[in-house]
Amino acid sequence: MSAASSQSEFAAALLDPAATLPAGVTTMRGSADAARFDVYRNNVMVSLITALEQKFPVSRKLVGDAFFKQMARGFIRQERPRSPLIFQYGDGFPEFIDDLETTRGVPYLGDVARLEVLWMRAYHAADATPLDIAAIAGTDPEILVGSGIVPMPSASLLRSDWPVGSIWAAHQQDPVASVAHSGPETILVLRPQADVRVHIVPPQDGNFAATLFAGKSLGGAAQAASHDASFDFGSALVGLVSLGTVLRLQPISEGDNS
Repeated sequence: MSAASSQSEFAAALLDPAATLPAGVTTMRGSADAARFDVYRNNVMVSLITALEQKFPVSRKLVGDAFFKQMARGFIRQERPRSPLIFQYGDGFPEFIDDLETTRGVPYLGDVARLEVLWMRAYHAADATPLDIAAIAGTDPEILVGSGIVPMPSASLLRSDWPVGSIWAAHQQDPVASVAHSGPETILVLRPQADVRVHIVPPQDGNFAATLFAGKSLGGAAQAASHDASFDFGSALVGLVSLGTVLRLQPISEGDNS
């Protein structure tokens, strides 16, 4: 058996409680010891479950410890870590949640988990200095509407059919606060300074922000939001820049301007 095959068999056995002791795995004395391997296998599973619990604390609260552990075990058997950086493990957990029949009664759970993935990415993102609002004020209006934004390394946008930003915020309090509405939300996650921030974008600005994050120009984003009579271009732009969302402006070619 090749080294690659042996490693693959070993990794698969670690995540499958029904798997037998892999060939070639012995004690220092050369004897097979399935009990010791079971202990090691359990430690690996516990460590990965703990990593998911730490990454998805709100998701865990929403379904309870026992159900979360059940989901985590299923995900771990399906998806192995691909990086030695444990905080990167679990980025595919929201999609796994979406596919589970047992989570149909909590339809917003996958999006809450997505928000938590973005929170972790923001926490570990590179430091950078956001664009100052004065730079916007000093830009020629024609140049401005033809420019797009380069978001801060930590900045991400999530659009959900559910009020996941409000749900996440409610679970930052003890006791958990109530959520006043059940409608969709656009959520901005970023770390302009030392702390990760989670902002619920005003409803009238959601299309504007999403279009900018999709790489379109400010003019194109304003057009996408113009169907909402309460949308105001200046207020929406100042709001995003003031939060520390924008690293810099960049020209957008005519073909990408719509």
